[in-house]
Amino acid sequence: MFLNLRIHFFKFHGIGNDYIIINLAENKINNISWEFKSNLAKKLCKRHYSIGADGILFAIPPELDDYHYKMEIFNPDGSEAEMCGNGIRMFAKYLYTKNLVKSLKQKILTKAGLVLPEIIIENNNINGIKVNMGIPKLLRSEIPMIGPEGRVINEDLIINGEKFKITCVNMGNPHCVIFIEDIENLDINIGKKIEYHEVFPNRINVEFVNIINRNEIRVKVWERGVGKTLACGTGACASVVAGVLNSKINRNVLVHLDGGDLKIHWADTDEVFMIGSAEEIFEGYIEVDFESLIE
Repeated sequence: MFLNLRIHFFKFHGIGNDYIIINLAENKINNISWEFKSNLAKKLCKRHYSIGADGILFAIPPELDDYHYKMEIFNPDGSEAEMCGNGIRMFAKYLYTKNLVKSLKQKILTKAGLVLPEIIIENNNINGIKVNMGIPKLLRSEIPMIGPEGRVINEDLIINGEKFKITCVNMGNPHCVIFIEDIENLDINIGKKIEYHEVFPNRINVEFVNIINRNEIRVKVWERGVGKTLACGTGACASVVAGVLNSKINRNVLVHLDGGDLKIHWADTDEVFMIGSAEEIFEGYIEVDFESLIE
């Protein structure tokens, strides 16, 4: 017996990082399992064969009054992510433009904790989303990374006999930042070997960073569970934090990614703030075989 499930979805992008947004309550699938969400992400995110995306954001109505909505993030390989900087901006704009949350200042619950996006309105139009990304975690155990406790700043990591100088930051999800000179000729696929290196028990996102000047950097991203992506919000934040920790840049930085630009500010309070765009691409319906997703 085959049961086709018709799902209403929205497609958004944040400077080229694209996500499918599915409201579980609207689609009457509130009680689906983790395995179902994982299998759905594998199916729907597959480019050329389905909708195609860097992941799915599941919108879950609040169970308590201390947050507006819960956001769950699943990668194309079926793994679950703790947090997504570009995703949170898309999610906030989705909630606001679909009248699910009327407040410009939102409280979104993620696996990494409560995140606080704010819709920026100028001349009656949405002109970006500002997000308080919280205080970065810097201890090795907080990344997590195997080895003696302390911060991981400009530390050696050997891949196939080649030495990389790494700085690690957790921005709700783990990041390994590497500063390089010739970023345009980088073979980004080395990111996969770093992602799966044995010192990172939960795997890791990788950012390759070129310093343009103290207020401007260029970043290329290898995203955990995804591969090469056009942008990563938490990765941009981690890159700025790593640059400050290595005394290479200031705390207020314009970050150029393949998909566009983000403004990142590491405040004196230690909180990291991100400002960037989010755009709706389209909405639609897709039918999936329910039984194939629960096996």
